[in-house]
Amino acid sequence: MLGSGKRQSQRGFTLLEIMVVVAIIAILSTVVVMNVAGSVEDAGIARARSDVQTLTSALQLYNMKNNGYPSTQQGLDALVAKPSGNPPAPNWSQYVKKLPSDPWNQPYQYLSPGQHGEYDVYTLGKDGQPGGDGVNADIGNW
Repeated sequence: MLGSGKRQSQRGFTLLEIMVVVAIIAILSTVVVMNVAGSVEDAGIARARSDVQTLTSALQLYNMKNNGYPSTQQGLDALVAKPSGNPPAPNWSQYVKKLPSDPWNQPYQYLSPGQHGEYDVYTLGKDGQPGGDGVNADIGNW
């Protein structure tokens, strides 16, 4: 009935409607990214705590078998390969297959004797500096 004189209206989106939809999508995306970013940082902290606990357990087993902890110089490498020097490890065996890096790709730190106990296993956090808060805080076995 095109010839009857009635005009068919074409319906589409106006520029304003499209801009409103894009703005809503941008706001929702920002909220989602902010929530995910916080979860990623929380996951890194949880993984660091778990790694420190795993290394602590391996060090305790090392101590039970070898009557002492590795020295600071022998380090955490003593859990992967038989250490040389003092103290000797007469009953050494491999305690971990591979030393993990912390969630920020830095090696875990080890001191024996430690500042907080017989030994310290720790990471300096995301910033790699002593102290800090949140994701930048030191995480250790103390």
